[in-house]
Amino acid sequence: MEIVLKDGKKLQFDGAVSAYEIAKQLGERQPLVCKIDGRLASMDEVVDRDCTFEVFGFDSDEGKKVYRHTCSHILAQAVMNIFPTVQLAIGPAVENGFYYDFDFKTPISQADFDKIEAEMKSIIKANLPIKRFTLSRGEAEALIRKMKQPYKLELLSDIPDGEEISFYSQGDFVDLCSGPHLTSTGKIKAFKLTSLTGAYWRGNEKNRMLTRIYGTCFDKKADLDEYIAKMEEAKLRDHNKVGRDLGFFMTDENIGQGLPLIMPKGAKVIQIMQRFVEDEEERRGYLLTKTPIMTKNNLFVTSGHWDHYKDKMFYIGDEDVDDEILCLRPMTCPFQFTIYKNGLKSYRDLPVRYAETAIEFRKEASGEMHGLTRIRQFTLADGHIVCTPAQLEQEFAGCVDLIKYLTSVFGIDGDIWYRFSRWDPANSEKYVGTAEDWNRVETTMKTILDDLGIKYVEAWGEAAFYGPKLDVQGRNVHGKEDTLFTVQIDFSLATRFDMIYIDENGEKARPLIIHRSSIGCYERTLGMLIEKYNGAFPMWLAPEQVRVLSLTDRTMSNALDVCASLKRAGLRAQADVRSEKLGKKIREAQLEKVPYILVIGDKEAEQNVVSVRHRTDGDMGVMGLEEFISHASAEVVNRTI
Repeated sequence: MEIVLKDGKKLQFDGAVSAYEIAKQLGERQPLVCKIDGRLASMDEVVDRDCTFEVFGFDSDEGKKVYRHTCSHILAQAVMNIFPTVQLAIGPAVENGFYYDFDFKTPISQADFDKIEAEMKSIIKANLPIKRFTLSRGEAEALIRKMKQPYKLELLSDIPDGEEISFYSQGDFVDLCSGPHLTSTGKIKAFKLTSLTGAYWRGNEKNRMLTRIYGTCFDKKADLDEYIAKMEEAKLRDHNKVGRDLGFFMTDENIGQGLPLIMPKGAKVIQIMQRFVEDEEERRGYLLTKTPIMTKNNLFVTSGHWDHYKDKMFYIGDEDVDDEILCLRPMTCPFQFTIYKNGLKSYRDLPVRYAETAIEFRKEASGEMHGLTRIRQFTLADGHIVCTPAQLEQEFAGCVDLIKYLTSVFGIDGDIWYRFSRWDPANSEKYVGTAEDWNRVETTMKTILDDLGIKYVEAWGEAAFYGPKLDVQGRNVHGKEDTLFTVQIDFSLATRFDMIYIDENGEKARPLIIHRSSIGCYERTLGMLIEKYNGAFPMWLAPEQVRVLSLTDRTMSNALDVCASLKRAGLRAQADVRSEKLGKKIREAQLEKVPYILVIGDKEAEQNVVSVRHRTDGDMGVMGLEEFISHASAEVVNRTI
């Protein structure tokens, strides 16, 4: 029997052999999982034929995934041992860890983690063998009914006829699972349960809310300890904490989830961003629009959103009478397309670039909302370009260039990467157009991305229903990935809205459309910037740039005069002339992360100078007021990070 390795080398065996034996021959000391002819398999699988073979340890994505998925099963077994009536849902590995969804008869809390972890340690110490077995559909259904696990029964019904139905056992615990897994529970070396949250079954808010327990695990305790320390530090930088502590935003239960109140500091930062972005878009040839936040649903029937996006939309009215259904807009594209149609366009008029700072609404599930990153009302730097096919690549490149420029100015260009989001041919009902349409446009987009030299990962099934897109991805301090901005090619909506232009031959032609966002959702970007800078915004973005402190009551009027001069120079300044000790006033300004503190005492007032302190550089000595204004203004104009 011949085993072909990844590097092309070959091993010969006289007969059947376990994957462990092959790994041993290769000198692999801690193999976790293998691939046999490209199929991921457990290390106890027996190889009895010629095949290709590859082995993975914890340093690989494959190894981590199997390791963490096995730990999720150990969590499920421990929970069942403690809470025998619990119902199991799903328990996948995720980036940096795993989770399992449970339906508890009596709610639990993180206070229960200690006893769950203790039970998990007992299961690991027992070093239970993990065995795979398969059943017929009838046998599988009978077993799951006996186990009284309705969620597993629903998952069983999703498995296509003819596909193998596999289970994994460890001790007396059995779970429906495609695997693979480690060969025993004792392989897990270090783990920690990290959080508990609600999650709708199958992500649908119409379904029952389950309890999701998150955890993480590593093959070395030192690596786990390092990860936990990083997570503790991340909690301190979480915009949901820092933003509230510094007074950037708040929420109120009487207003509702996903509807944050942006307070003066946060509103000032968003205003600065918005003005800068709108000015830059205008400089690049965009035309500003202002459209309603509400419309009859007719508009979204035409666009296709009513069929493909209705569950994410807020609307009011009687669904049996179309004219009475009013929708809060989830996007501006149909409005800007309507503006485009107001007057016949020639090829000489194209491209037309529309941009709008748009308030939009999406019905996010309550369990998915967090701070400013996932909300139900948000402000988007939205825009659409209507162009000829010949202009497509240049206009797409312009969108990417704008994103690169803005992320560089805001200092987040090193924290993003690109994803080519494609359609899912296996679920074509989710999309408009034919397979030929999608293949043609995705090929065009791939060519554009490659011509631009953009490094990207591909994500099947992440496209918009009307076309593929380039997603600009980022992570929050907890490592969770989110889409920040998008550039999308649309081959469908111009036809749906009967958008035309007169081409060079005097004939009617369909334009192409690019949907784009230059800086994404302002609220989400604010949250990202709070975490990036831990609330200490660069001078040009800081809601308060200078705090002027009076040393004594005698210099109160001098401090107020200095503050007024700073404001006249265009700097955002406030004066603190309270009868408090100077140390307290300095500490408060530092805690609020004001970039510059100016102290005015008798000596400074007499000499018409200011004593300057910087939040990171400390004491900068004494300067004339005009000298300080020149220094600070240059930092703002240059948008120094």
